Amino acid sequence: MTAMTVTDTTDALGVSDAAVRAVGLPPGARVVAAMSGGVDSSVAAALLKQAGYEVVGVTLQLYDHGAAVKRAGSCCAGQDIRDARAAAEMIGAPHYVLDYESRFRQAVIDDFADAYLRGETPVPCIRCNQTVKFHDLIDVAKDLDAEAMVTGHYVRRIEGAKGPELHRGRDPSRDQSYFLFATTREQLAYLRFPLGDLPKTAVREEATALGLNVAAKPDSQDICFVPEGNYATLIDRLRPDAVGAGEIVHLDGRVLGRHEGVTRYTVGQRRGLNVAVGEPLFVVAIDAAERKVIVGPREALLTARLTLKETNWLGDEADITQAAAAERPVLARVRSTRDPSPARLKVIDGAICVVFDVPEEGVSPGQACVLYDPITPSRVLGGGFIASTVRADLAPSVPCA
Repeated sequence: MTAMTVTDTTDALGVSDAAVRAVGLPPGARVVAAMSGGVDSSVAAALLKQAGYEVVGVTLQLYDHGAAVKRAGSCCAGQDIRDARAAAEMIGAPHYVLDYESRFRQAVIDDFADAYLRGETPVPCIRCNQTVKFHDLIDVAKDLDAEAMVTGHYVRRIEGAKGPELHRGRDPSRDQSYFLFATTREQLAYLRFPLGDLPKTAVREEATALGLNVAAKPDSQDICFVPEGNYATLIDRLRPDAVGAGEIVHLDGRVLGRHEGVTRYTVGQRRGLNVAVGEPLFVVAIDAAERKVIVGPREALLTARLTLKETNWLGDEADITQAAAAERPVLARVRSTRDPSPARLKVIDGAICVVFDVPEEGVSPGQACVLYDPITPSRVLGGGFIASTVRADLAPSVPCA
């Protein structure tokens, strides 16, 4: 059987039918809809209300930096809360706003700042889903006696032989599975994703047809709590005594210049180094303890393997350690904008490692490495955060751990 395309799915089932099928509960069931104030979560809630579900809308107030109230593309603050409330009122669903600012600050914003100070490249959207949204909000949904919690994420939950599986969204341009790898088996059993089989165009068209006020609202930005996208300014404010100047050092040991703080650099960066040696230079590593930014040629960005921490496993094996012990083939994705690459999940010197068939470029500690099934490439097997990496030119002589 050939795979059904996005258009095929929408035409065959219709937007509303596709959403109901994804939920898999009888009409009349109570569901909590996580409503961020954007078009996706609003449409998810509206489709289920239209289909006869008892929808309860819940919005978390996560932060309010003042500017976020007016900035297009923010979420979970100010105008977005008002938009969520208006959407819930329009579809006739009760709506609650819960203040989770302190929890979000601790679990996401503080973690983000501390990760940069360690020289890592964090992915706060994953941490937010892992903690506040899929942990705390699920508890709220259960307290409200809901049979499931629904979100507007573009991923699919498919019933497999051994329970529910997490799969990539049908529309590859909207797939958000990278950000949900840390979803546990227990959480996945309770979650539903009504938009997973739909393209964004169909969702916006449905929002217009339903008369939702957010039909033309811009998509939220990945890092919603960083004013103007300036990470360094935020970290300087949160950790004013922790950021210090240091050296920019070439891989060969030459000191090429000075920097004002490691938080201003990420692995793979080329612009803004303000040093020159007659060839293009890239940030290849950050030694936060020594306050050194290490630069080198592009080929030094190639990573042969990496070590995982804070792992989560959704595959058929009992856990990720069992899968790694068997040297399981996987498809590994190190950035949300990059396609998964063939690799092997292994145990090396006691560490859970991912060994790439072909070296990956620009892999940084702190990022997530999400693993997919090479037999069913849409299926998320799990993954973890990157603890360390080994350059391709050093791989033969350096252990993974």
